[in-house]
Amino acid sequence: MRDFHRTGRSLAVSGGAMAATSHPLATLAAIRMLEAGGNAIDAALAAVAMQCVVEPAMTGIGGDCFVIYAPAGSSPVALNGSGRAPRAADVGWYAGRGFKLIEPETPHAVTVPGAVDAWCTLHNRYGSSPLEEILRPAIDAAENGWRVTPRVAWDWKRNVTRLQKDPDTRAVYLPGGEAPATGDRLSQPLLARTLRRIARNGAAAFYQGEVAADIVAKLRSVGGLHTLNDLAAHRSDWVEPISTSYRGHVLYECPPNGQGVAALMMLRALEGYALSELAHDGAERIHLLAEATKAVYRARDTWVGDPTTSLPDIAGLLSEGRARRTRELISRERASAAANYDVIEHRDTVYLTVVDRDRNAVSFINSLFQAFGSTITAPRSGVLLHSRGHGFRTTPGHPNTIDGGKRPLHTIIPAMLFKDGRAVMPFGVMGGHYQACGHVDFLTRVLDHKLDIQAAADAPRTFAIGGKLQVEKGISEGVARVLEAKGHVLEPQEAPLGGCQAIWIDWAKGVLLGASDPRKDGMALGT
Repeated sequence: MRDFHRTGRSLAVSGGAMAATSHPLATLAAIRMLEAGGNAIDAALAAVAMQCVVEPAMTGIGGDCFVIYAPAGSSPVALNGSGRAPRAADVGWYAGRGFKLIEPETPHAVTVPGAVDAWCTLHNRYGSSPLEEILRPAIDAAENGWRVTPRVAWDWKRNVTRLQKDPDTRAVYLPGGEAPATGDRLSQPLLARTLRRIARNGAAAFYQGEVAADIVAKLRSVGGLHTLNDLAAHRSDWVEPISTSYRGHVLYECPPNGQGVAALMMLRALEGYALSELAHDGAERIHLLAEATKAVYRARDTWVGDPTTSLPDIAGLLSEGRARRTRELISRERASAAANYDVIEHRDTVYLTVVDRDRNAVSFINSLFQAFGSTITAPRSGVLLHSRGHGFRTTPGHPNTIDGGKRPLHTIIPAMLFKDGRAVMPFGVMGGHYQACGHVDFLTRVLDHKLDIQAAADAPRTFAIGGKLQVEKGISEGVARVLEAKGHVLEPQEAPLGGCQAIWIDWAKGVLLGASDPRKDGMALGT
């Protein structure tokens, strides 16, 4: 139980259903859908659609998503809702024009947006409410306006310079030439009209017809290689989740092209240490987490990409032999040399989770990659396009070399924890490359240190990346000094590391416990 003398959040508690998101309007949309008789998928779709309106820096219908869904008491399934490079993309084309990398604010960073097809694929298989009812709250917010919340305003203000570059983006996202402030009202009638088309006609309304033509025309006008066929051919993929055991539980992640395998590899390595004997916020635990991160992320960038062109040996990466070799790279006394892994940093994603009365559980993540994605907006449909192709490389032979129809490495990863054959916690930790590390940090606080899930989400975070150990302000001076003595170069962070949502399912008590990260504006709420 938390110390009620200290500032903080209590767990959300419910015997019925629950939703946890990073924005209050999204949580409310999910709860209202559940109260109207919708299931977990209906509620998750209502929430994410709302977030695509009210958290535009973090997500949008021009982005991608991944989902893990566990029907009550059954094995989980996963959906890869990430998009592919246009068919005309070819590494030789980029190399011949001197591209050293794919810049984020260019059409070449825009892969086919996968989110809308994923939403409709989920709805077609598992939804119980009409899509028009599910998307109505988001449509209403976009059409009639919504009030900007504090974290959303903070993110918006930090990206004014980027938003000024595209005239169509500037017109929508910098009304009056400025970023909206907390409490300002904003409406997006073009986005409302596009969402209404999707509600009536499903994925075809986005990938064919006027919306698709608008997206393609915009991209080609600024040098893109996209065609109408690229959008029309897009499909999401049902995939088998990958997993590993940890402390009597089983953690499920999406397979590559996501980085979930890195989280599983870190858990395999850290299971060899008695973490429960260490302080959850102490230097020894932070050091082990940093060293495991550096060792595993090197392997991630060596092996993980689009599995159709670069299929890693998942069983080998998750083997005890690999875990033992990872531990052999770790000194408990000294920080290892800076990890030389392939980093393109970003932090801009939304994660949400819903569990309904029947205990169907969904773990859902949706992203534009960087803040406001590519900052390219299609002018007639209001679709802000993501920048996921920034993760591609122009070096032949790299697992993420750009090529026609190929998916890039994705950092966004939903997770689902099982015990005794049933889901006990859908969860996710936003924050770009931090996410695999974040899953491990959060989960070990819960399973090894017995923190409740809200306390685990609240705890200060660290992340070893780019030769530095990023630290949030909550790390004490004493801990910082010990880490520096071990050789870590600390890098205090202005922006917090990621954001977390989780729901714990207590099957014995018949209760749901929810957590939502205080680093965002959101909440967990039960019904």
